Amino acid sequence: MAYQAGGQRSAPRPVAETPEAQAYLQDYASLLEAVSFPSVVLDRRWDVVLANTAFASLFRGVGPHPTAMPGDNFLRFVLFHPDAGSVLGDHESSWCLPMLGNFAAAVERHGHDHGLQAIRRDIAQDPIMEAAYRHGLPHWIRTVGEQALAPDGAVRPLLHPDPRWGATDCRIVDETPGVLRDMGCTRLTLVLRDARRAAHPARRPGRPRRTAAHLSVVPASEA
Repeated sequence: MAYQAGGQRSAPRPVAETPEAQAYLQDYASLLEAVSFPSVVLDRRWDVVLANTAFASLFRGVGPHPTAMPGDNFLRFVLFHPDAGSVLGDHESSWCLPMLGNFAAAVERHGHDHGLQAIRRDIAQDPIMEAAYRHGLPHWIRTVGEQALAPDGAVRPLLHPDPRWGATDCRIVDETPGVLRDMGCTRLTLVLRDARRAAHPARRPGRPRRTAAHLSVVPASEA
């Protein structure tokens, strides 16, 4: 069963151009729902095409937002939702900057895409995000290397609302089959790791991102 922000969705979003492709997505939604870990299918704009119940449950505590709900567009959630850091641990370095890098690469490949252009305009209108995009991202890539941009295999911290998980890590696994890839979609599964509290005793939700004067990866002179 697939989910959208605000509730259950009975059918995938219309990325399929043929009835056969649409039927594939409907069957794929059943497969996704059988997975116990959070799993999501995104198009090239990071719009959520399909997501399972575990994905919806991970973000069940976030407040409403007009444009940045995790069940609508995952990139917008990471960049613009004030509650993103309450679920995505080490929000700036582990989630925000890698996804900004992925977005920059997508803009280079599909700069004509209206959805990507709209996200770029919203980044430009947010002083903190624009500083991250223009200054923080290049500085961060020089520091950690471009390999840190690849989502597949990355281990990133989460703050799960279910106390059975709590402060944990997930490994992001790209499970995109050829049919989805041909549709311009990507499937990512967040494989949760248990027994992480002892390894990360000090991890807590950080301050809301927008309270900082500038991003920690951006030298103050460039912010």
